[in-house]
Amino acid sequence: MNLHFEELTGSDGARIGIASLDAEKSLNALSLPMILALSERLDTWAKDPNIVCVLLRGNGPKAFCAGGEVRSLAMACREQPGTVPALAAQFFAAEYRLDYSLHTYPKPLICWGHGYVLGGGMGLLQSASVRIVTPSSRLAMPEISIGLYPDVGASWFLSRLPGKLGLFLGLTGAHINGRDALDLGLADRFLRDDQQDELLDGLLQLNWQEQTSMQLNSLLKALAQEAVDQQPDAQWLPRRRQIDEWLDVGDVQGAWRALSQLREHADPLFSRAGKTLSEGCPLTAHLVWEQIQRARHLSLAEVFQMEYTLSLNCCRHPEFSEGVRARLIDKDQTPHWHWPDINTVPEAVVQAHFNKVGEGRNPLADISDF
Repeated sequence: MNLHFEELTGSDGARIGIASLDAEKSLNALSLPMILALSERLDTWAKDPNIVCVLLRGNGPKAFCAGGEVRSLAMACREQPGTVPALAAQFFAAEYRLDYSLHTYPKPLICWGHGYVLGGGMGLLQSASVRIVTPSSRLAMPEISIGLYPDVGASWFLSRLPGKLGLFLGLTGAHINGRDALDLGLADRFLRDDQQDELLDGLLQLNWQEQTSMQLNSLLKALAQEAVDQQPDAQWLPRRRQIDEWLDVGDVQGAWRALSQLREHADPLFSRAGKTLSEGCPLTAHLVWEQIQRARHLSLAEVFQMEYTLSLNCCRHPEFSEGVRARLIDKDQTPHWHWPDINTVPEAVVQAHFNKVGEGRNPLADISDF
């Protein structure tokens, strides 16, 4: 199952639930069975009055979670071109329902986001009530490289970043470090990688019957004070003004031109961002531009409903399966995009990605914001 669950009993008899992603070889990538099992256990813990807090973490030093297990999805799409494979419909519905349930979880949910936190891993981290990053954290939404789009609620959290930073991160797949995550409101606490046991010990010693939120905050604040000197330098907030200038354009074609020119930039962060974009999927860039515009006016539930529709439509088109083939299966790093030029992607195709697939009811139609 590549998951491990345990419960620890504290000094006052209260229990802490610990869910550990345990697929170290795949950097804890989320498969459908993992998503379903995690959802079931978290739901059980939510209803158990003896469970007072949940910690979600990933085993192994390299990653909390490097995304969803998309190889099998892409292979199913290649076998059934133009249609939505049953696996895709099940996977995205289950993943987004899990993410939404974490956003609305009734108990303190702490997520330890060390190492790579990519794609589906970001969906989990951003859903938690306490989002912890460390010196090893590398957060990103890298879907531009595989012909998908930033999903798992990224429409929500990218559209709410300062200025044009959300658009920039979505278009370039740029990595952010732990300090960036704090600066941009994508993390709540920065702790050292070796402080997890200390955090657990502290949680077990809290009196969960009285002023829980104050005690938890004091514990996290004290641990964070010990880690201040390990915070890396900020990367993206100091560069925001320049990014805002480049992306002060009227359409995605203008954004593509501005960022593609950065490949030769003297700043290695900008150079890498420009290279990733210019080698990325033009259709994805169109979807990123449109989703961020739309999401500014949507509720969280509406965001996940929109993303479900978007994801199924991505499975019907060739870019996603081709991107995964080139990057993750054959690894030739040479995707042959159906629309290789940003200027030739039909607007009708872009808009069609936001149109409901088939006659059935959206399986996320029952989630709602209160």
